[in-house]
Amino acid sequence: MVTSPPPDSPTVASRRLRAARALWRVLAGRTARFAAGAHQTWRRSLQLRVVTITLVASSLLVGGFAYLIADKLTNILLENAETDVLLRLQNGSDYASKQFNLYSQPQEAQLQDTIDGTVNYLAGGDPAQTSGVVVAITADSFAGFIEARTSPDVQVRPLISAELRASVAAGNVAHQVRTGTLDGERTKYLVYGSPVPTRFGQLELYYLVPLTRQDATAADARATVVATGVALVLLLGLLAALVTRLVVTPVRVAARTAQRLSAGLLDQRMVVNGEDDLALLAASFNQMATNLQRQILRLEEMSRLQRRFTSDVSHELRTPLTTVRMAADLIFAERDDFDPAVARSAELLQAELDRFEELLTDLLEISRFDAGFAMLDSEPTDLVPVVHRVTERLAGLAERVGVAIELDLPDSPVIAEVDPRRVERVLRNLVGNAVEHGEARPVRITLGMDQSAVAITVRDHGVGLKPGEEKLVFNRFWRADPSRARQTGGTGLGLSISLEDARLHGGWLEAWGAPGQGAQFRLTLPARAGDRLTTSPLRLVPADATLPFGGPRDGGPLAIGPGSGAGALAIGPAGSGDRAEVAP
Repeated sequence: MVTSPPPDSPTVASRRLRAARALWRVLAGRTARFAAGAHQTWRRSLQLRVVTITLVASSLLVGGFAYLIADKLTNILLENAETDVLLRLQNGSDYASKQFNLYSQPQEAQLQDTIDGTVNYLAGGDPAQTSGVVVAITADSFAGFIEARTSPDVQVRPLISAELRASVAAGNVAHQVRTGTLDGERTKYLVYGSPVPTRFGQLELYYLVPLTRQDATAADARATVVATGVALVLLLGLLAALVTRLVVTPVRVAARTAQRLSAGLLDQRMVVNGEDDLALLAASFNQMATNLQRQILRLEEMSRLQRRFTSDVSHELRTPLTTVRMAADLIFAERDDFDPAVARSAELLQAELDRFEELLTDLLEISRFDAGFAMLDSEPTDLVPVVHRVTERLAGLAERVGVAIELDLPDSPVIAEVDPRRVERVLRNLVGNAVEHGEARPVRITLGMDQSAVAITVRDHGVGLKPGEEKLVFNRFWRADPSRARQTGGTGLGLSISLEDARLHGGWLEAWGAPGQGAQFRLTLPARAGDRLTTSPLRLVPADATLPFGGPRDGGPLAIGPGSGAGALAIGPAGSGDRAEVAP
C-alpha cells in the first residue's frame, strides 16, 4: 500500500518551492517583456513622450496650485471663525462681568442662579449662528462654593487642555483647536477662553465652536479645486496630443514616403495642404524627390547605355578579332622563317592578341553581371580536384617567378553545391594574383568546411596591402602599384568578376592585408545552394599576422583605423561592404 506524504513533508515543501520559483520566473519574464515593450514604445513615439511630459509637468503645477489654494482657503475660514468667536467672547466676558459684579462673596445664594442664567443667555441667540456652540463658565478657585456650568449640558473638560486653563487662569485670552466627542460624534472644535473678573475673584468663560461647517466648506473647495485641476490636466494632455499630432503626422508621412523612395518607388510624393511651415516642408520634400527621381533616371539611362555600349562593342569586336587571330596564328606559325626582329614582333602580336581576347571575354562577363543576365549552374562538386586543377594550371607561372604553391587540403572530399566553372575562375584569379605579388615567397592555399559553408583562403607573403586598399582591390581596373610590371598579363577585371561570382553564389569574398606581411583572400560559399551564410570555417586574418607594433594576433577580424597598417574587408552577397563574422 502506497501512502502519500503528509502536507508538511520535505517532498511537498520542495514541490511548493519549485512551483513558487517557476511562478516567479514567469512573472519576472512577463514584467521584463512588458518593460522592454514600454521602453521601446517610449523611444519610438515622439507623441507619447510629449504628451507624457506635458501631463507630468501640468500635474505638478496644477497640484501645487491646488494645494496653495486649498491651504489658503482653509486658513481664511479658520481666521473668520476665530474673529467671530473672539468678538462673541469679548461681549460675553463683559456681560458676565457686569452680572457677577453684583455679588461680593462667592457664598451668596443667588450667585449660582446668576451663573446658570448667564450661561444660558450667552449660549442663546440666532440658532443658525450658534448651532452646536457650547458655552462654559468654570470657577476652579471656588470649587467649594461655585459649580461649573455649560450650555448645553455636556462634559467639556476633555476639550479644555491644562495649558489652555493655565493661560486663562493667568488672565490671558487664549484658544486652541481640539478634536473630541461631546454629543456622540467626534468633532473638531475651536476652543476660546477668557478670564471674567468679579469683585470676589476671577471666573473663566469658554466658548467651544464646532468647525464642522468650515471643514465641510474647505473639503468642498478642495474637491472642486482637485476636480478642476484634473480636468485641466486632461485638457492640457489632449491639447498636447492634438498639437503634437499636427506636427508628428507630416513627419511620419515624410518618413514613410522616404522609405518608399528608398525602396525604388520614385513616384511617391507628399500631400501639400496650406501654406504653413509643414506645407513648406512637404513642398520642399516633393521637390527634392522630383530632383532625385530625375537624377536617378538619368543615371540609370546613362548606365544602361554604357552597359549596352560595352556589350555591343565587345560583340562587334569578336568578328575582326577572329580575323586578326587567324592572320596572327598564320604569321606566328611561320615566325622561324622571318628575321629575328619580325619573329619577335609576331610573338608580341600573339601575346597581345591573347590578352585582348581575355579582355573581351571579361568585358562580356561583366556586361552580363551588370545586365542581371548571369546565371548560376549549381551542382554537387568536390572542391579538392578544383583546387588541384587551378594549381596545375598556374604551376608554370609560379615556377617562372620562383613562387612555391603550398596546399592544405582535407583528406576527404569537400562537397558543395556550386558552379564549378565560376569557382575555378575565382580561384584562378586569386592564386594568380597571389603568385604575381608573392615576391618569390610561398603561396598557401587552404580549404576548410563545416556543416553550413566551405571556405578557401589564398595567402601570400608579398608586399601586402596598405590601409584602405583592401576596400579597393575589387574595383575594376584597380592596381596597387601602377608602375609594377604584370607577370600574368591580366585584364584588371579578375577580382571584380570573382566578387560577382561570389555574390551570385550567395557567398563572401574578403581581403586582408598589411604592409610587409602579405595578403590573404578568403572565399566563403554556402554548402547548399540558397542557404544564408553566418560564419566561415576559416579565419580571414592569418594566425601568423602581427600587429603594427608587434606581437601575434589573437584571432578575429582586424579593425581598420587611420594609420593602423592593416585591414580587413568583408564583402557580403549584396556587396554592402559589411564585415563578415569570422570563426575563431
